[in-house]
Amino acid sequence: MNDKEREKDERYMRMALQEARAAFDAGEIPVGAIVVCKDRVVARAHNLTERLGDVTAHAEMQAITSAAATLGGKYLTDCTLYVTLEPCVMCAGAIGWAQLSRLVFGAGDDKRGYRRFAPDALHPKTQVEQGILAGECVALMKDFFARRR
Repeated sequence: MNDKEREKDERYMRMALQEARAAFDAGEIPVGAIVVCKDRVVARAHNLTERLGDVTAHAEMQAITSAAATLGGKYLTDCTLYVTLEPCVMCAGAIGWAQLSRLVFGAGDDKRGYRRFAPDALHPKTQVEQGILAGECVALMKDFFARRR
């Protein structure tokens, strides 16, 4: 990845971090997501599992649903999903079904991440970039759980 691409990924990941902070402030696990299509943000979301009482209301699921509605179709083939935490198996499946062209995530999730349980869940053409602003993503998550204890 060249410097210009990395800069762009970091800019969008900062937007995902803003969403994660909104989740944090609302008492939700601080995960944020952004969908970008042709350099345009088409969806922003964060976890809503507590607010909606819905275990499927992950940031990625909310962002995919919103992006599909905005773009008028279920396939997001020209889009990139930026998310602060490695997606779980459920979200990876949705990313695969939506045929996102790219997934960029910050922090890895060794306990529940898709790479551990379903490394082939994504669409075969989806490109993955990991570790973008990972330190900030991890710090937010650690701060959230430290405050809950």
